[in-house]
Amino acid sequence: MVAAKSIQSANSVVNPGGGHRRSATGTLVLLLTLVTSFTVGVTASAFAEPSASTHGSSSATAPPSLKPSVPDELKGHRHARACVRPQAKLVSCNTIVDLDVSGPLASPDTAPSGYAPADLQAAYSLPAATGGVGHTIAVVDAYDAPTAASDLGVYRSKFGLPPCGSGCFTKVNQLGQSAGAMPPFDAGWATEISLDLDVLSAACPNCHILLVEANTASLADIGAAVNTAVRMGATAVSNSYGVAEFSGESAYDAYYNHPGVTITASSGDSSYRVQYPAASPYVTAVGGTSLSRGSTSGSWHETVWAGSGSGCSAFEPKPTWQHDSGCSARTVADVAAVADPATGVAFYNSSPNNGISGWLVGGGTSVSAPLIAAAASLGADQSPAGYPVQQAYVATSGLTDVLTGSNGTCTPSYLCTAGSGYDGPTGLGSPSGTAALAPSNAGAFTSLTPYRQLDTRNGTGGVSGPVAPGATIRVPVDGHGGIPTTG
Repeated sequence: MVAAKSIQSANSVVNPGGGHRRSATGTLVLLLTLVTSFTVGVTASAFAEPSASTHGSSSATAPPSLKPSVPDELKGHRHARACVRPQAKLVSCNTIVDLDVSGPLASPDTAPSGYAPADLQAAYSLPAATGGVGHTIAVVDAYDAPTAASDLGVYRSKFGLPPCGSGCFTKVNQLGQSAGAMPPFDAGWATEISLDLDVLSAACPNCHILLVEANTASLADIGAAVNTAVRMGATAVSNSYGVAEFSGESAYDAYYNHPGVTITASSGDSSYRVQYPAASPYVTAVGGTSLSRGSTSGSWHETVWAGSGSGCSAFEPKPTWQHDSGCSARTVADVAAVADPATGVAFYNSSPNNGISGWLVGGGTSVSAPLIAAAASLGADQSPAGYPVQQAYVATSGLTDVLTGSNGTCTPSYLCTAGSGYDGPTGLGSPSGTAALAPSNAGAFTSLTPYRQLDTRNGTGGVSGPVAPGATIRVPVDGHGGIPTTG
Protein backbone atom coordinates (compact mmCIF):
# COMPACT_ATOMS: atom_id res chain seq x y z
CA MET A 1 0.00 0.00 0.00
CA VAL A 2 0.95 3.60 -0.43
CA ALA A 3 1.01 6.35 2.14
CA ALA A 4 -1.80 6.53 4.65
CA LYS A 5 -4.86 8.72 4.26
CA SER A 6 -7.22 9.99 6.93
CA ILE A 7 -10.79 10.65 5.86
CA GLN A 8 -14.18 10.97 7.49
CA SER A 9 -17.27 10.18 5.50
CA ALA A 10 -21.05 10.15 5.78
CA ASN A 11 -22.92 8.82 2.84
CA SER A 12 -24.11 12.06 1.27
CA VAL A 13 -23.83 15.34 3.08
CA VAL A 14 -24.89 18.69 1.74
CA ASN A 15 -23.63 22.06 2.92
CA PRO A 16 -26.37 24.66 2.32
CA GLY A 17 -26.55 28.22 3.40
CA GLY A 18 -25.60 31.57 2.06
CA GLY A 19 -22.49 33.26 0.93
CA HIS A 20 -20.11 31.04 -0.96
CA ARG A 21 -16.78 32.52 0.02
CA ARG A 22 -14.36 29.83 -1.09
CA SER A 23 -11.55 31.20 -3.26
CA ALA A 24 -10.68 29.54 -6.54
CA THR A 25 -7.77 27.86 -4.85
CA GLY A 26 -9.39 27.37 -1.49
CA THR A 27 -10.59 23.93 -0.64
CA LEU A 28 -12.46 22.26 2.21
CA VAL A 29 -15.86 21.79 3.58
CA LEU A 30 -16.48 21.09 7.24
CA LEU A 31 -19.47 20.45 9.38
CA LEU A 32 -19.24 19.70 13.04
CA THR A 33 -22.47 20.87 14.68
CA LEU A 34 -25.77 19.03 14.22
CA VAL A 35 -29.18 20.58 13.92
CA THR A 36 -31.60 18.58 16.02
CA SER A 37 -34.62 19.29 13.85
CA PHE A 38 -32.91 18.01 10.70
CA THR A 39 -30.63 15.23 11.86
CA VAL A 40 -32.95 12.35 12.59
CA GLY A 41 -30.82 9.30 13.15
CA VAL A 42 -27.52 11.12 12.80
CA THR A 43 -25.40 10.78 15.89
CA ALA A 44 -22.87 13.32 17.03
CA SER A 45 -20.18 10.69 16.65
CA ALA A 46 -20.90 10.58 12.94
CA PHE A 47 -19.55 14.09 12.66
CA ALA A 48 -16.66 13.91 15.07
CA GLU A 49 -13.43 15.39 13.80
CA PRO A 50 -10.90 12.60 13.06
CA SER A 51 -7.17 12.56 13.32
CA ALA A 52 -5.34 12.43 10.03
CA SER A 53 -2.76 10.40 8.18
CA THR A 54 -0.70 11.42 5.20
CA HIS A 55 -1.43 10.86 1.52
CA GLY A 56 1.46 10.39 -0.82
CA SER A 57 4.08 9.96 1.89
CA SER A 58 6.44 7.00 1.81
CA SER A 59 6.14 6.58 5.55
CA ALA A 60 3.65 4.11 7.01
CA THR A 61 3.37 6.10 10.22
CA ALA A 62 0.64 8.71 10.48
CA PRO A 63 1.65 12.10 11.89
CA PRO A 64 -0.37 12.25 15.14
CA SER A 65 -0.73 16.03 15.08
CA LEU A 66 -2.48 16.24 11.71
CA LYS A 67 -6.22 16.91 11.64
CA PRO A 68 -8.58 17.66 8.78
CA SER A 69 -8.42 21.32 7.88
CA VAL A 70 -11.76 23.07 8.27
CA PRO A 71 -12.10 26.34 6.35
CA ASP A 72 -13.25 29.22 8.49
CA GLU A 73 -16.38 29.71 6.39
CA LEU A 74 -17.47 26.11 7.05
CA LYS A 75 -16.74 25.76 10.75
CA GLY A 76 -19.70 25.06 13.00
CA HIS A 77 -22.02 24.24 10.14
CA ARG A 78 -25.18 22.17 10.57
CA HIS A 79 -25.95 18.97 8.67
CA ALA A 80 -29.00 16.93 7.76
CA ARG A 81 -29.87 13.74 5.92
CA ALA A 82 -31.27 14.26 2.45
CA CYS A 83 -33.60 11.23 2.66
CA VAL A 84 -35.79 9.72 5.35
CA ARG A 85 -34.36 6.85 7.39
CA PRO A 86 -34.57 3.42 5.74
CA GLN A 87 -37.39 1.02 6.59
CA ALA A 88 -37.73 -2.75 6.19
CA LYS A 89 -36.56 -3.66 2.68
CA LEU A 90 -36.82 0.01 1.66
CA VAL A 91 -33.46 1.63 1.16
CA SER A 92 -32.55 5.20 2.00
CA CYS A 93 -30.08 7.41 0.21
CA ASN A 94 -26.83 8.09 2.03
CA THR A 95 -26.56 11.82 1.39
CA ILE A 96 -26.02 14.30 4.19
CA VAL A 97 -26.27 18.00 3.44
CA ASP A 98 -24.62 21.07 4.90
CA LEU A 99 -27.47 23.36 5.88
CA ASP A 100 -25.35 26.51 5.94
CA VAL A 101 -24.15 26.65 2.33
CA SER A 102 -26.70 27.04 -0.46
CA GLY A 103 -28.10 29.27 -3.15
CA PRO A 104 -26.56 31.11 -6.08
CA LEU A 105 -22.94 32.20 -6.16
CA ALA A 106 -22.11 35.81 -5.29
CA SER A 107 -20.70 36.38 -8.78
CA PRO A 108 -19.75 34.37 -11.90
CA ASP A 109 -16.15 34.37 -10.66
CA THR A 110 -17.01 32.96 -7.22
CA ALA A 111 -15.81 29.41 -6.63
CA PRO A 112 -18.35 27.14 -4.92
CA SER A 113 -17.58 25.89 -1.43
CA GLY A 114 -16.43 22.29 -1.19
CA TYR A 115 -13.94 20.22 -3.11
CA ALA A 116 -13.87 20.78 -6.86
CA PRO A 117 -13.09 18.21 -9.59
CA ALA A 118 -9.42 19.22 -9.70
CA ASP A 119 -9.15 18.61 -5.95
CA LEU A 120 -10.56 15.08 -6.14
CA GLN A 121 -8.44 14.22 -9.17
CA ALA A 122 -5.30 15.42 -7.41
CA ALA A 123 -6.07 13.81 -4.05
CA TYR A 124 -6.54 10.37 -5.63
CA SER A 125 -4.08 10.65 -8.55
CA LEU A 126 -6.80 10.07 -11.11
CA PRO A 127 -5.93 10.23 -14.86
CA ALA A 128 -9.13 12.15 -15.55
CA ALA A 129 -7.82 14.04 -18.59
CA THR A 130 -7.24 10.90 -20.66
CA GLY A 131 -9.08 8.04 -18.96
CA GLY A 132 -12.66 6.85 -19.17
CA VAL A 133 -13.20 7.20 -22.92
CA GLY A 134 -15.69 4.59 -24.08
CA HIS A 135 -16.84 3.72 -20.56
CA THR A 136 -20.37 4.14 -19.23
CA ILE A 137 -20.94 4.55 -15.51
CA ALA A 138 -24.44 3.98 -14.21
CA VAL A 139 -26.03 5.63 -11.20
CA VAL A 140 -28.93 3.74 -9.66
CA ASP A 141 -31.28 5.72 -7.44
CA ALA A 142 -34.97 5.75 -6.55
CA TYR A 143 -37.60 8.15 -7.87
CA ASP A 144 -37.22 10.90 -10.44
CA ALA A 145 -35.04 14.00 -10.59
CA PRO A 146 -36.66 16.07 -13.38
CA THR A 147 -33.80 18.59 -13.48
CA ALA A 148 -30.97 16.05 -13.42
CA ALA A 149 -29.66 16.88 -16.90
CA SER A 150 -29.81 20.66 -16.53
CA ASP A 151 -28.29 20.58 -13.03
CA LEU A 152 -25.46 18.42 -14.31
CA GLY A 153 -24.89 20.93 -17.08
CA VAL A 154 -24.55 23.77 -14.57
CA TYR A 155 -21.96 21.83 -12.58
CA ARG A 156 -19.87 20.77 -15.55
CA SER A 157 -19.93 24.26 -17.06
CA LYS A 158 -18.86 25.91 -13.82
CA PHE A 159 -15.79 23.68 -13.49
CA GLY A 160 -14.84 23.66 -17.17
CA LEU A 161 -15.71 20.00 -17.76
CA PRO A 162 -16.74 18.88 -21.28
CA PRO A 163 -20.46 19.40 -21.97
CA CYS A 164 -22.53 16.25 -21.42
CA GLY A 165 -25.18 16.28 -24.11
CA SER A 166 -26.76 13.56 -26.21
CA GLY A 167 -24.93 10.26 -25.84
CA CYS A 168 -22.98 11.48 -22.82
CA PHE A 169 -25.89 11.57 -20.37
CA THR A 170 -28.90 9.26 -20.52
CA LYS A 171 -31.77 8.98 -18.06
CA VAL A 172 -34.09 5.96 -18.07
CA ASN A 173 -36.63 4.30 -15.80
CA GLN A 174 -35.99 0.89 -14.25
CA LEU A 175 -37.18 -0.80 -17.46
CA GLY A 176 -34.58 1.08 -19.49
CA GLN A 177 -37.08 3.41 -21.17
CA SER A 178 -36.14 7.02 -21.75
CA ALA A 179 -39.48 7.92 -23.31
CA GLY A 180 -41.60 5.92 -20.87
CA ALA A 181 -43.23 7.00 -17.66
CA MET A 182 -40.73 8.15 -15.04
CA PRO A 183 -41.12 7.51 -11.31
CA PRO A 184 -42.63 10.18 -9.06
CA PHE A 185 -40.46 13.04 -7.83
CA ASP A 186 -38.79 12.88 -4.41
CA ALA A 187 -36.80 15.87 -3.13
CA GLY A 188 -34.41 13.80 -1.03
CA TRP A 189 -33.53 11.38 -3.80
CA ALA A 190 -33.23 14.25 -6.28
CA THR A 191 -30.52 15.68 -4.01
CA GLU A 192 -28.81 12.28 -3.99
CA ILE A 193 -28.98 12.05 -7.77
CA SER A 194 -27.39 15.47 -8.25
CA LEU A 195 -24.55 14.59 -5.89
CA ASP A 196 -23.94 11.24 -7.60
CA LEU A 197 -23.85 12.71 -11.09
CA ASP A 198 -21.54 15.56 -10.12
CA VAL A 199 -19.06 13.31 -8.31
CA LEU A 200 -18.94 10.95 -11.30
CA SER A 201 -18.31 13.90 -13.60
CA ALA A 202 -15.61 15.27 -11.32
CA ALA A 203 -13.66 12.01 -11.23
CA CYS A 204 -14.26 10.83 -14.80
CA PRO A 205 -15.21 13.75 -17.10
CA ASN A 206 -14.84 11.60 -20.24
CA CYS A 207 -17.13 8.82 -19.06
CA HIS A 208 -20.68 8.53 -20.31
CA ILE A 209 -23.28 8.57 -17.55
CA LEU A 210 -26.43 6.45 -17.36
CA LEU A 211 -28.99 7.36 -14.69
CA VAL A 212 -31.45 4.54 -13.94
CA GLU A 213 -34.35 5.64 -11.75
CA ALA A 214 -36.16 2.90 -9.83
CA ASN A 215 -39.93 3.17 -9.36
CA THR A 216 -39.61 3.04 -5.57
CA ALA A 217 -36.96 2.55 -2.90
CA SER A 218 -37.80 -1.15 -2.51
CA LEU A 219 -34.90 -3.56 -2.91
CA ALA A 220 -36.80 -5.31 -5.70
CA ASP A 221 -37.19 -2.13 -7.74
CA ILE A 222 -33.68 -0.89 -6.97
CA GLY A 223 -32.29 -4.31 -7.88
CA ALA A 224 -34.20 -4.34 -11.16
CA ALA A 225 -32.64 -0.96 -11.95
CA VAL A 226 -29.15 -2.39 -11.32
CA ASN A 227 -29.87 -5.22 -13.77
CA THR A 228 -31.06 -2.67 -16.33
CA ALA A 229 -27.89 -0.63 -15.93
CA VAL A 230 -25.71 -3.66 -16.66
CA ARG A 231 -27.92 -4.76 -19.55
CA MET A 232 -27.53 -1.31 -21.10
CA GLY A 233 -23.75 -1.60 -21.11
CA ALA A 234 -22.52 0.04 -17.90
CA THR A 235 -18.99 -1.00 -16.96
CA ALA A 236 -19.51 0.34 -13.42
CA VAL A 237 -22.67 0.85 -11.36
CA SER A 238 -22.76 3.17 -8.33
CA ASN A 239 -25.22 2.52 -5.50
CA SER A 240 -25.33 5.22 -2.80
CA TYR A 241 -28.07 3.77 -0.60
CA GLY A 242 -28.69 1.08 1.94
CA VAL A 243 -30.85 -0.54 4.59
CA ALA A 244 -29.96 -2.23 7.87
CA GLU A 245 -29.10 -5.90 7.44
CA PHE A 246 -31.96 -8.37 7.71
CA SER A 247 -32.52 -12.11 7.53
CA GLY A 248 -33.11 -13.11 3.92
CA GLU A 249 -31.06 -10.29 2.38
CA SER A 250 -28.98 -12.78 0.43
CA ALA A 251 -32.05 -13.44 -1.73
CA TYR A 252 -31.36 -10.02 -3.28
CA ASP A 253 -27.70 -10.74 -4.03
CA ALA A 254 -28.53 -11.87 -7.55
CA TYR A 255 -29.26 -8.25 -8.47
CA TYR A 256 -25.63 -7.36 -7.68
CA ASN A 257 -23.97 -10.47 -9.11
CA HIS A 258 -22.46 -9.18 -12.36
CA PRO A 259 -18.95 -10.57 -13.02
CA GLY A 260 -16.73 -8.14 -14.87
CA VAL A 261 -18.73 -5.06 -13.82
CA THR A 262 -17.70 -2.83 -10.93
CA ILE A 263 -20.68 -2.60 -8.57
CA THR A 264 -20.01 -0.13 -5.76
CA ALA A 265 -22.18 0.22 -2.65
CA SER A 266 -21.82 2.81 0.08
CA SER A 267 -21.13 1.41 3.55
CA GLY A 268 -23.57 3.81 5.21
CA ASP A 269 -23.42 6.84 7.47
CA SER A 270 -24.45 5.30 10.79
CA SER A 271 -20.97 4.51 12.13
CA TYR A 272 -20.11 0.99 13.29
CA ARG A 273 -22.82 -1.19 11.75
CA VAL A 274 -23.37 -3.01 8.48
CA GLN A 275 -25.92 -2.14 5.85
CA TYR A 276 -27.12 -3.89 2.70
CA PRO A 277 -26.20 -4.05 -0.22
CA ALA A 278 -22.70 -3.14 1.00
CA ALA A 279 -22.71 -6.52 2.76
CA SER A 280 -23.22 -8.42 -0.50
CA PRO A 281 -20.11 -10.38 -1.46
CA TYR A 282 -20.53 -9.27 -5.08
CA VAL A 283 -20.08 -5.52 -4.54
CA THR A 284 -17.20 -3.22 -3.74
CA ALA A 285 -18.21 -1.90 -0.31
CA VAL A 286 -17.03 1.70 -0.03
CA GLY A 287 -16.35 3.36 3.31
CA GLY A 288 -15.71 7.00 4.07
CA THR A 289 -12.82 9.20 5.08
CA SER A 290 -12.13 12.80 5.99
CA LEU A 291 -9.89 14.45 3.42
CA SER A 292 -7.74 17.54 3.93
CA ARG A 293 -4.78 19.22 2.29
CA GLY A 294 -1.33 18.57 3.68
CA SER A 295 1.17 21.12 4.85
CA THR A 296 3.33 20.61 1.76
CA SER A 297 2.25 21.40 -1.77
CA GLY A 298 0.36 18.55 -3.44
CA SER A 299 -0.01 16.42 -0.31
CA TRP A 300 -3.28 15.20 1.17
CA HIS A 301 -4.29 13.58 4.45
CA GLU A 302 -7.09 11.18 5.33
CA THR A 303 -8.55 9.66 8.48
CA VAL A 304 -11.57 7.50 9.17
CA TRP A 305 -14.80 9.45 9.09
CA ALA A 306 -16.62 8.66 12.31
CA GLY A 307 -19.89 8.13 10.45
CA SER A 308 -18.55 5.56 8.00
CA GLY A 309 -20.31 2.19 8.19
CA SER A 310 -18.34 -0.99 8.86
CA GLY A 311 -18.47 -4.35 10.58
CA CYS A 312 -19.01 -8.07 10.23
CA SER A 313 -22.10 -9.16 8.32
CA ALA A 314 -24.68 -11.16 10.23
CA PHE A 315 -25.99 -12.93 7.15
CA GLU A 316 -23.57 -12.91 4.21
CA PRO A 317 -20.77 -15.51 3.79
CA LYS A 318 -17.13 -14.52 3.60
CA PRO A 319 -15.85 -14.21 0.02
CA THR A 320 -12.85 -16.39 -0.83
CA TRP A 321 -10.75 -13.32 -1.57
CA GLN A 322 -11.24 -11.72 1.87
CA HIS A 323 -8.88 -13.01 4.57
CA ASP A 324 -9.23 -10.90 7.74
CA SER A 325 -9.29 -13.19 10.76
CA GLY A 326 -11.73 -11.47 13.13
CA CYS A 327 -14.89 -12.03 11.09
CA SER A 328 -15.92 -15.39 9.65
CA ALA A 329 -18.52 -13.70 7.41
CA ARG A 330 -18.41 -10.83 4.91
CA THR A 331 -16.51 -7.83 6.29
CA VAL A 332 -17.36 -4.23 5.32
CA ALA A 333 -15.69 -2.22 3.79
CA ASP A 334 -13.30 -3.00 0.91
CA VAL A 335 -11.97 0.49 0.06
CA ALA A 336 -12.80 4.09 0.94
CA ALA A 337 -12.74 7.71 -0.22
CA VAL A 338 -13.81 11.11 1.02
CA ALA A 339 -17.25 11.19 2.65
CA ASP A 340 -17.04 13.47 5.68
CA PRO A 341 -19.53 16.32 5.20
CA ALA A 342 -17.09 18.55 7.03
CA THR A 343 -14.63 17.98 4.20
CA GLY A 344 -17.32 17.62 1.55
CA VAL A 345 -17.64 18.26 -2.16
CA ALA A 346 -19.31 20.99 -4.15
CA PHE A 347 -22.40 20.03 -6.15
CA TYR A 348 -25.41 21.67 -7.75
CA ASN A 349 -29.08 20.81 -7.17
CA SER A 350 -31.95 23.11 -8.15
CA SER A 351 -34.68 21.04 -6.45
CA PRO A 352 -35.33 22.48 -2.95
CA ASN A 353 -34.86 20.03 -0.08
CA ASN A 354 -34.82 21.00 3.60
CA GLY A 355 -35.27 24.54 2.36
CA ILE A 356 -32.01 24.64 0.43
CA SER A 357 -31.03 24.42 -3.24
CA GLY A 358 -28.46 25.75 -5.69
CA TRP A 359 -24.76 25.32 -4.94
CA LEU A 360 -24.36 22.96 -2.01
CA VAL A 361 -21.73 21.01 -0.10
CA GLY A 362 -22.30 17.30 0.26
CA GLY A 363 -20.81 14.40 2.18
CA GLY A 364 -21.47 10.84 3.27
CA THR A 365 -20.62 7.59 1.58
CA SER A 366 -22.86 8.82 -1.21
CA VAL A 367 -19.73 10.71 -2.23
CA SER A 368 -17.26 7.84 -1.92
CA ALA A 369 -19.31 5.19 -3.77
CA PRO A 370 -19.62 7.08 -7.10
CA LEU A 371 -16.05 8.32 -6.76
CA ILE A 372 -14.75 4.74 -6.60
CA ALA A 373 -16.99 3.68 -9.50
CA ALA A 374 -15.61 6.55 -11.58
CA ALA A 375 -12.01 5.80 -10.62
CA ALA A 376 -12.47 2.18 -11.69
CA SER A 377 -13.79 3.36 -15.06
CA LEU A 378 -10.67 5.45 -15.62
CA GLY A 379 -8.49 2.34 -15.73
CA ALA A 380 -8.12 -0.61 -18.07
CA ASP A 381 -11.04 -2.38 -19.70
CA GLN A 382 -12.95 -4.70 -17.43
CA SER A 383 -12.36 -8.42 -17.69
CA PRO A 384 -15.24 -10.67 -18.82
CA ALA A 385 -14.74 -12.90 -15.78
CA GLY A 386 -14.30 -12.36 -12.05
CA TYR A 387 -15.42 -9.66 -9.65
CA PRO A 388 -13.59 -6.31 -9.79
CA VAL A 389 -13.67 -6.01 -5.98
CA GLN A 390 -11.02 -8.75 -5.90
CA GLN A 391 -8.55 -6.43 -7.61
CA ALA A 392 -8.12 -4.34 -4.47
CA TYR A 393 -6.95 -7.41 -2.56
CA VAL A 394 -4.24 -8.30 -5.08
CA ALA A 395 -3.10 -4.77 -6.03
CA THR A 396 -2.75 -3.06 -2.66
CA SER A 397 0.14 -0.96 -3.97
CA GLY A 398 -2.53 1.07 -5.76
CA LEU A 399 -4.14 2.07 -2.45
CA THR A 400 -3.21 4.51 0.28
CA ASP A 401 -3.57 2.94 3.71
CA VAL A 402 -5.66 4.98 6.15
CA LEU A 403 -3.96 4.63 9.52
CA THR A 404 -5.96 6.65 12.01
CA GLY A 405 -9.52 7.26 13.13
CA SER A 406 -12.44 5.21 14.37
CA ASN A 407 -16.20 4.92 13.91
CA GLY A 408 -17.03 3.26 17.23
CA THR A 409 -15.99 0.67 19.80
CA CYS A 410 -15.77 -2.99 18.86
CA THR A 411 -14.00 -6.33 19.25
CA PRO A 412 -11.82 -7.07 17.40
CA SER A 413 -10.86 -3.43 17.15
CA TYR A 414 -9.89 -3.44 13.46
CA LEU A 415 -13.56 -3.71 12.52
CA CYS A 416 -14.12 -0.13 13.70
CA THR A 417 -10.64 1.38 14.02
CA ALA A 418 -8.07 2.19 11.32
CA GLY A 419 -4.63 0.66 11.40
CA SER A 420 -1.91 -0.70 9.16
CA GLY A 421 -3.37 -3.04 6.55
CA TYR A 422 -7.04 -3.97 6.39
CA ASP A 423 -9.62 -2.35 8.67
CA GLY A 424 -13.41 -2.15 8.59
CA PRO A 425 -14.07 1.58 8.13
CA THR A 426 -11.69 2.07 5.19
CA GLY A 427 -10.97 -1.46 4.00
CA LEU A 428 -7.59 -1.64 2.31
CA GLY A 429 -7.41 2.13 1.83
CA SER A 430 -8.28 4.84 -0.67
CA PRO A 431 -7.20 4.91 -4.31
CA SER A 432 -3.87 6.20 -5.54
CA GLY A 433 -4.50 5.93 -9.26
CA THR A 434 -6.62 3.15 -10.72
CA ALA A 435 -4.50 0.00 -10.42
CA ALA A 436 -6.40 -1.37 -7.42
CA LEU A 437 -9.82 -0.72 -8.91
CA ALA A 438 -9.69 -1.48 -12.62
CA PRO A 439 -8.99 -5.09 -13.59
CA SER A 440 -7.41 -5.69 -16.98
CA ASN A 441 -7.78 -8.66 -19.27
CA ALA A 442 -4.11 -9.44 -18.64
CA GLY A 443 -4.39 -9.20 -14.87
CA ALA A 444 -5.62 -11.25 -11.99
CA PHE A 445 -9.21 -11.37 -13.16
CA THR A 446 -8.84 -13.86 -15.99
CA SER A 447 -10.27 -17.04 -14.57
CA LEU A 448 -8.65 -20.37 -15.48
CA THR A 449 -10.51 -23.67 -15.19
CA PRO A 450 -8.23 -26.41 -13.84
CA TYR A 451 -7.77 -29.30 -16.29
CA ARG A 452 -5.29 -31.89 -17.51
CA GLN A 453 -4.47 -31.98 -21.21
CA LEU A 454 -3.41 -35.11 -23.08
CA ASP A 455 -1.55 -34.20 -26.25
CA THR A 456 -2.00 -36.89 -28.91
CA ARG A 457 -1.01 -34.83 -31.94
CA ASN A 458 1.14 -36.60 -34.50
CA GLY A 459 4.80 -35.71 -34.07
CA THR A 460 4.64 -34.55 -30.45
CA GLY A 461 6.49 -36.12 -27.54
CA GLY A 462 8.87 -38.02 -29.78
CA VAL A 463 6.04 -39.95 -31.46
CA SER A 464 5.51 -39.77 -35.23
CA GLY A 465 3.73 -41.96 -37.72
CA PRO A 466 1.03 -44.55 -37.18
CA VAL A 467 0.92 -46.58 -33.96
CA ALA A 468 0.97 -50.37 -34.31
CA PRO A 469 -1.84 -52.39 -32.72
CA GLY A 470 -1.00 -53.25 -29.10
CA ALA A 471 2.04 -50.96 -29.06
CA THR A 472 2.92 -48.76 -26.07
CA ILE A 473 3.88 -45.14 -26.65
CA ARG A 474 4.51 -42.06 -24.54
CA VAL A 475 2.51 -38.85 -25.03
CA PRO A 476 2.83 -35.48 -23.19
CA VAL A 477 0.41 -34.58 -20.42
CA ASP A 478 0.24 -30.96 -19.27
CA GLY A 479 -1.49 -29.66 -16.12
CA HIS A 480 -3.23 -26.29 -16.07
CA GLY A 481 -4.85 -24.10 -13.44
CA GLY A 482 -2.98 -25.69 -10.56
CA ILE A 483 -3.49 -29.30 -11.67
CA PRO A 484 -0.20 -31.31 -11.72
CA THR A 485 0.79 -33.34 -14.75
CA THR A 486 0.50 -36.58 -12.75
CA GLY A 487 -1.43 -37.79 -9.75
